[in-house]
Amino acid sequence: MTIGVGGVSPQQALATLTNMTHGVAAISDDEFNQRIQHAQRLMAQHGLEAIYVNAGTNLYYFTGTRWFSSERMVGAIIPAVGEVQYIAPAFELDTLQGYMTVKGQVNTWHEDESPYQLFADVLDNIGLSQAKIGIDESTAFFISDGIAQAAPQHRFVSATTVTAGCRMIKSVAEIALMQRAKDMTLEVHKATASILREGITTTEVEDFINQAHYAVGAAKGSYFCIVLFGEDTAYPHGVKSPKALEKNDTVLIDTGCQLQGYNSDITRTYVFGEPNARQRQLWQLEQDAQIAAFDAATLGTLCGDVDAAARVVLEAAGFGPDYNVPGLPHRTGHGIGLDIHEWPYLVRNDVTPLAVGMCFSNEPMLCVPGEFGIRHEDHFYMTAQGPKWFTAPAKSIDDPFYLA
Repeated sequence: MTIGVGGVSPQQALATLTNMTHGVAAISDDEFNQRIQHAQRLMAQHGLEAIYVNAGTNLYYFTGTRWFSSERMVGAIIPAVGEVQYIAPAFELDTLQGYMTVKGQVNTWHEDESPYQLFADVLDNIGLSQAKIGIDESTAFFISDGIAQAAPQHRFVSATTVTAGCRMIKSVAEIALMQRAKDMTLEVHKATASILREGITTTEVEDFINQAHYAVGAAKGSYFCIVLFGEDTAYPHGVKSPKALEKNDTVLIDTGCQLQGYNSDITRTYVFGEPNARQRQLWQLEQDAQIAAFDAATLGTLCGDVDAAARVVLEAAGFGPDYNVPGLPHRTGHGIGLDIHEWPYLVRNDVTPLAVGMCFSNEPMLCVPGEFGIRHEDHFYMTAQGPKWFTAPAKSIDDPFYLA
């Protein structure tokens, strides 16, 4: 039997977990203000006179204001010069002000008024006419379209050069939050492996993972969870009707949580029982591809070249080529932060050069439909000395969690 897999009851496994969030430091007010200043410098570089950030992770990143997007327009105009201007429904004014970190004028609209006309009026009030304005790329079409119709004198473009330009480089504080979140999820993985038994369903495992994330201090439990057994593991994001666990099945578990809004995302693949020769071969091949991607991630290297390094390993073993299966059908990795998938991406057509502060998943999954799949997913961040793992890759197919 694979070391650390099976033999423990869910109650016993949960009892081994403790809250791991003690001493965690939230993003400071100074850092939010520094983000605004960085955004303004990028606006100047790209000829933008302001950007609009909609409710969601961009609004939080720049202003510290936590607000979920909905059918009502809530967001902020960040001018290249001047103070932040918020836009919100009038009945939400007091609530919004309670969530704000970066203070600014809140411009309000009543339910029978147009927030898009208000947006246009605010631009006029701060002295912007016929300006080039960046719109947060995550803004719903109905909002961006409403803005464009209300303010046709302005030129609207994507704000990605600013939003991604800021967010793709993580601060020391952001990396520390992600490090702790990933440490938490890795402990959840260990506990989860220990409770596996023949006949257990994916739903039972997902429920345990959620409880385990609560136990290590994740305020909302699991942010997401994928549990797959046997042939189902060949499909990266699962199947409609997942099977229960059988002896000698391949097990793939991909899960994560959030800490102060920052994400963890770790996948472990191993065998419930005794690995056969084919499972051993592909498990090691997948790890070889993962390590090749890591080794290729030197400062200045293009993101796409990291993806290529993983594919070279898999294609040399007869898989692929390119994004074909059997092989690696998706990108090798993604950026991570406040969004679980964000810029930049380790994929062929991403020509972003690696820089200090960038954070990535490394998960060149090997998919063999009709047999099984192997995904090792750990994350790394770029330092002045090169890439550094948040969590170490699995030790071996027989001892994935370094227990022996």
